[in-house]
This record gives sequence, structure tokens and C-alpha cells, in this order.
Amino acid sequence: MTKSSPKQYNQKTVGKYVNPETRGRITAKRPVSEDHSPRWYGLLIVGLLALGMLMIILNYLSVLPGSVSSWYLVAGLLVMFSGFYLATRYK
Repeated sequence: MTKSSPKQYNQKTVGKYVNPETRGRITAKRPVSEDHSPRWYGLLIVGLLALGMLMIILNYLSVLPGSVSSWYLVAGLLVMFSGFYLATRYK
């Protein structure tokens, strides 16, 4: 059997501390102000979800004008979907 040769290492990095930022191992930090959504964004999400749910419930209780209509269901689901979409963008 033949003996495997030892791995060849770069002379500059062996035994020396190399800053991870210079190697590209760490992503640069962003300012904290860019990490958060505005305060009204969360209220908009909750409002859209509640409005969609209320529209669907009132449709089935026959409270909305025009009796029970599938268009109220579609509109309620679209409003709720937009609330869920905004929730995925919340930071």
C-alpha cells in the first residue's frame, strides 16, 4: 500500500488568524432601522385578516345586502389572502 501524501495548505492561512470578514465568511451587518417594518404594517395585516373573516361570516349569516352571494366569499378570501401575503413580508 502506498502512503497518501499530506494535504498541501496555503502558507498564508496555516497557523495564522485570518479575519472572517476578509475571507467573505460573514455578511456585513445592516443598520437596525432597516430591519423592522413600520408600526402601521402589523395593524394593516390584522385589519385585513379580520375584515376578510368578517365579510365571510356576515355573508353566511345573510346580513350583507344582496343575500348570500359567492362574490362576498371571493372578496373575503382575497382580502384575507392579501393579509397573509403582507404577513410574509413582515420584519
